Amino acid sequence: MFKVFGFWILGATLAVGVVADSPMNLVIIQTDEHNFRTLGCYRETLTPEQAMVWGNQAVVETPAIDAIAHRGAICTSFYATSPVCTPSRAAFFSGRYPQNTGSWQNDRPLSNDVVTFAEVLRQNGYATGYAGKWHLDGPGKPQWAPERQFGFRDNRYMFNRGHWKKFELTDDGPRVAATAKNDEPSYSLAGADEKSFSTDWLSDRAIEFIREHAEEPFCYHLSLPDPHGPNTVRPPYDSMFENTPIRPPATFSQSSPQPKWLSDSGKKSNLKFSAQQMALYFGMVRCIDDNVARITKTIDDLGLTDRTIVVFTSDHGDLCYEHGRLNKGNPYEGSAKIPMIVAAPGKIAPRTRVDAALGTVDFKPTILTLMGFDASKRSDTSEGRDASRLLTDDADTAWNDVTFLRSAGPKPGWLAAVSDRYKFIVSVSDEPWLFDLQSDPDEVVNQMGRDGYAPIATEFAGALRAYAQSHGEPHLDSPAIAKSISSILDSIDP
Repeated sequence: MFKVFGFWILGATLAVGVVADSPMNLVIIQTDEHNFRTLGCYRETLTPEQAMVWGNQAVVETPAIDAIAHRGAICTSFYATSPVCTPSRAAFFSGRYPQNTGSWQNDRPLSNDVVTFAEVLRQNGYATGYAGKWHLDGPGKPQWAPERQFGFRDNRYMFNRGHWKKFELTDDGPRVAATAKNDEPSYSLAGADEKSFSTDWLSDRAIEFIREHAEEPFCYHLSLPDPHGPNTVRPPYDSMFENTPIRPPATFSQSSPQPKWLSDSGKKSNLKFSAQQMALYFGMVRCIDDNVARITKTIDDLGLTDRTIVVFTSDHGDLCYEHGRLNKGNPYEGSAKIPMIVAAPGKIAPRTRVDAALGTVDFKPTILTLMGFDASKRSDTSEGRDASRLLTDDADTAWNDVTFLRSAGPKPGWLAAVSDRYKFIVSVSDEPWLFDLQSDPDEVVNQMGRDGYAPIATEFAGALRAYAQSHGEPHLDSPAIAKSISSILDSIDP
C-alpha cells in the first residue's frame, strides 16, 4: 500500500533551537479551491485519461509551478484534512485535527492556544509575514490585519474572509478597490489590471517583503483567493482559454449509483456544464502561475534560491463538474486532494516523488523538522505526523500509509481513511464505501462486499476507529458512523 519514489514537504512543532547551519527561509504560496489536475506537474503523474478529464486540449500550462516540483518534490496523495476552507487551514497552520483547533467549520475562529509554525519561527528570530485570505478569525469580512497574529508579525495585508478581485493601497492602509452601490466592498473586477487585480497585488506584497528582509531569515505566507469562485479574472486571462475545446468530465453524468454523502456535501443537482466557467477557472490558474514566476525570479535575483524553501499548495480542491458537482466538502479526489510541491535546495533531491498519503494536519510537524528544528526539543500539541524522513530518505517501510479526513461542521457527516490506493468512507447517511483508486480512479465503484476487499475494509475501519478515539473525533459519537465501523470490525472471525 505504500511506495515512495522520492520526497515531499510538510510542517512541525514548537521548537527551542535551530541547527547550527544557516537557517533556511520559507515562502509558502497557497491557493484556494484548486483542482490539482490544472497543474502540469500533477498531470505528469497521472494517466492521460485522468490528466485530461476536460479534454485533450483543455489544459493549463503552468511552467513556474512545475519548475518548483522539478527542482524539488511532489506529493501525489496529499489531502485536505477537512476539505473546506477554515478547518483545512486550521489543520495546516496548527498541526492539529480541525475538531481540536476551534475552527471545525467555516468562520469559526482559531483557538487562542494554537501555536502555528509561524509563531515557532518568529520566536526563533525569523521575520514573518502574511498576505491574502486568512479565514481563521471568525466572521469578519474583509477585516484587514486581524489583532491575533498567530506568529505572522507583518499581517497588514492579511484579510480574514472574501474572494475579492481588486485591491489598492491608501493612506489608511489596504482596502478592496471595488464597491457596490451601498459602498460596501464588491467582488467586481471593476477594471482591475496587473497592479490591482488580487493575484498580482498580493504577489507584489510578497515580493516587497522578500526584498525588505533578504538579509535575515524570513517566512512569508502568500494566500491567494483564486481560483475559488467567482470565476472572473483580468485581461488577458479572461479570454486566454475561451476558444479551447472543453468538455464535461466522464463522471459528470455517470449512470452508476452515487453515494448519499455526495448529496449531503455537494448541494448541487441537475447542474449544467459550462465550458465558459472552466475557461475562466483555467485563466485564474494561469495568472497564478505567472505570478509564481515573478516571485521565484525575485528569490533568484536576490541570490536566495539556495537557502529558501518554496512550497506551493492549496486549502482544498474543486470538483469542477466531476460527479456532476462543483466545489468541495466531500472526500472525492477533486474535492479533497490538493497540490503539495516543495523545493528545498540541499535537502530534497530534484524530481523527488512521494506517493504516501499525507494531510494538511501533517504540514507543521514536517516543515519545522525540514528547516532544522531539533525534534527532541519540542513541547507542542501538534497531532500530525512528522513526515520529514519520507522526504529526505529513499524509503521508510515502517511508515503507516493512511491519513484521515472529516466533514466540516458541528453535525457528524462523514469520516474517511485514505491511503495512496484505497479510500474508505463512513457516513451518517449511507452504507460504507470503499474505493480502489488503482482499478477505479474515477471513484464510481463501491468495492465493499467484493472479493478480496474485506481485509482492506477491516484494516481501514480499525484505523479510523483508532484515530477517532485518539483525537477526540466527535463524529464517532454518531450512532450511524459508529455502527458502520463496528459492523465491519465485529465481523472478523475470532
